[in-house]
Amino acid sequence: MSLFKARDWWSTILGEKEEFDQGCLCVADVDNSGNGQDKIIVGSYMGYLRIFNPHPVKPGDGVQPEDLLLEVQLREPILQVEVGKFVSGTEGLHLAVLHCRKLCVYAVSGTLGNVEHGNQYQIKLMYEHNLQRTACNMTYGPFGGVKGRDLICIQSMDGMLMLFEQESYAFGRFLPGFLLPGPLTYSSRTDSFITVSSCRQVESYKYQVLAFATDANERQETEQQKLSSGKRLAVDWVLNIGEQALDICVVSFNQAVSSVFVLGERNFFCLKDNGQIRFMKKLDYSPSCFIPYCSVKEGTINTLVGNHSKMLNVYQDVTLKWATQLPHVPVSVKVANLQDLKGVIVTLSDDGHLQCSYLGTDPSLFQAPRVDSREINYEEFDAEMKKLQKIIKEATKTQDIFPKSEKHRDLIVTAEVSPDLDAESQAIDSEVKAEAVPSVTVKITIQSRVTAQKPNLAVCVQAPLAVTCDQFVFDDLEPDSSETVVLSVFLKGNCSPSELEGNCVVSYNTPTGVPKVAQCNFRLPLRLICFPAQPSKAANHKLTIDTNKPPISFLTIFPDFVDPSEDDQANVLGFQFLTGSKTTLLASKTSQRYRIQSDQLEDLWLITKELTLRLEEHFKKQNCKDFACTFSGSIPLQEYFELIDRHFELRLNAEKFQDLLSERAVQFRAIERRLLTRFKDKTPAPLQHLDTLLEGTFREVIALADAAEENQANMFQAFTKLKSATHLVIMLISLWQKLSTDQVAILEATFLPLAEDTQELGWEETVDAAISYLLRTCLSKSSKEQALTLSSQLCMPKDTSRLKKNITVFCDRLAKGGRLSLSTDSATQQAAVMPGGCTTIPESDLEERTVIPGSTATFPNHGQITKQKSKP
Repeated sequence: MSLFKARDWWSTILGEKEEFDQGCLCVADVDNSGNGQDKIIVGSYMGYLRIFNPHPVKPGDGVQPEDLLLEVQLREPILQVEVGKFVSGTEGLHLAVLHCRKLCVYAVSGTLGNVEHGNQYQIKLMYEHNLQRTACNMTYGPFGGVKGRDLICIQSMDGMLMLFEQESYAFGRFLPGFLLPGPLTYSSRTDSFITVSSCRQVESYKYQVLAFATDANERQETEQQKLSSGKRLAVDWVLNIGEQALDICVVSFNQAVSSVFVLGERNFFCLKDNGQIRFMKKLDYSPSCFIPYCSVKEGTINTLVGNHSKMLNVYQDVTLKWATQLPHVPVSVKVANLQDLKGVIVTLSDDGHLQCSYLGTDPSLFQAPRVDSREINYEEFDAEMKKLQKIIKEATKTQDIFPKSEKHRDLIVTAEVSPDLDAESQAIDSEVKAEAVPSVTVKITIQSRVTAQKPNLAVCVQAPLAVTCDQFVFDDLEPDSSETVVLSVFLKGNCSPSELEGNCVVSYNTPTGVPKVAQCNFRLPLRLICFPAQPSKAANHKLTIDTNKPPISFLTIFPDFVDPSEDDQANVLGFQFLTGSKTTLLASKTSQRYRIQSDQLEDLWLITKELTLRLEEHFKKQNCKDFACTFSGSIPLQEYFELIDRHFELRLNAEKFQDLLSERAVQFRAIERRLLTRFKDKTPAPLQHLDTLLEGTFREVIALADAAEENQANMFQAFTKLKSATHLVIMLISLWQKLSTDQVAILEATFLPLAEDTQELGWEETVDAAISYLLRTCLSKSSKEQALTLSSQLCMPKDTSRLKKNITVFCDRLAKGGRLSLSTDSATQQAAVMPGGCTTIPESDLEERTVIPGSTATFPNHGQITKQKSKP
């Protein structure tokens, strides 16, 4: 709060619910009275034009009826009002009113009254210009050095300067590189227009250059049009100020040089005529408006700057001379001569608070009242203190935003997956070509210990899985209340998912307004995407998982897939996916190994994961804490690289389709323009097969769009398969190198950084950057590799050779003893762990044979993934 308030000389409120802005206020002797007293002209966005001549009896009086000289409602919003010599044949002042699509010039005149009602004022329309473009703002002045009259320049919303020589339209020019309109003013000293472009730079254009530049009947875009004819519009000078501008003023007083003042968002600048900075002032507030005016000190200029803190600051060049408090936030400020009082500050707010004020102080007459002496009741104070402490303690509890333990959480969400599939499938619009697409019911319960306001539940599963309803909105939950919803999950896309997990997220607000989130995960059954089938005798891809415990019968760990009456399923089990592929699981009778085999590499993932999870749960129930799975085979990198190449090939196809679609669309629009020109021509001309060409181009666009859509669907399936294979590779690496939980998390963040794959940011470049970072830091072999700099910009590579090489080097360094870590000193420690001559873990050639019923397949001792073709 400022000690010095603006002294209210006269004020009023304009209308009801009207809006005003920077150009809506103007002060001038608009009625040409000749007494040197200014009138206040105000226009509003509601179309009201008002002219005031304040005559307060004493400072601070409100508006009197005779203060309002004129009030008229125009039909369109008023963007700006200016007063100048706008009518030919006379040097009298006239009022210019800018509307969105119209410029009107009025003459304001008064008639002496013969009765007590006083003088009567009216406006007369001298001329108007209908604008072809939507106006933004305007400026005026003696363009070209004309004498005794003012010309008007209007800036449109699309960057065109329209110049009017009073009653006639002169010409129009487009500003180069235009994006959004900025403030505009005219400098008579240099005969140039000055504005601030969207590039955040002050630009000056000579009037003569505008007059001789190419005519702007139509906006020119192409290079051919730019070089065709006429003179290009060139800027006189440019100054980069690095911020958007709110207003520009050109001042030229007798004792001061001509200056250009620019009010920015955080600074205001004073420039010379040639664009050089005279001085600038950094503001520690957000300004709203300003106006320079004449200073009493020679060689300096005073500036009034209003801000959004309802303050009006007075600067002499860069020195703050005065600060005063206003009752409103000004959007426009002027200095006027009213009733023989020079230098009255006129301010206007956006809601119509018009005030005339002056600077000064009033003595404070406030005196502090005497304090009554009374005895202190300590018992009463103690009781009140305990009560307040209790309230503070309760408020602290409800406003705590740190996570709490499960027992003490304000809201708990749980998800219960039905152990059996739905008797009647709830699958909707599934693309799976199987005879029946099963679904499983998920029951979600929300329990609230406190009042939960506006709770929203979102259920997420990874595509191609889908839910029957994924969004739920509840009424406010009372303390110790609960809500339950039931939904079904099913396979919608025609490919196997990479994860069988879902997530529930509940967002809500506490009574104190603190937003909170509660979530839980749930695991979907394997039966949702596959069903029991006959085991395959041969497969292209095989892997072996070693354990440190005797093999468990599938009757125990896969009771939902094994028929108890068939004893031959105790050691071998077949899984038929809904998408058509098949996977076989075998358990060794004499060794502690399990084999998973399939024709597709990605199909091994879910079965392998399900096997390890069920084995861990089985031994956990038996209180066996030392159970572990290992993998001692080779990582299937070549098969993995084939999936990477397939996905990358589809990304390249998507880019080609996009380019072709763009070319055909440009061709289609060009043919349309030519046809439209022919149809508009008054003299009919032959179409020259343009209609046939248009139809053929349209068919090509439709065919390309269909092909691009099909490629997009194929790319989604390829990315899902790639994620499944990536999960498998991560699991095999973690079992192979016995990685810790933190190291597995680093591995997952490296190979699975994206939930969705897009053309702008794809899987290949993201994973390549992550692996390159690990090879340069924790897996580096020397300080030379650590000094290499990585590119900070991710872009789609030309091929996948670099990515495949980095993945191979990554696995090789892990095999030689490298360990994953994100600590800064890990590379120094790694140099001692990774000698250059280390070899990979040797593999045994011993094999034992386990026979599948009706098959001749063998079960190797260590799980190398090999490609085998069944013999005819």
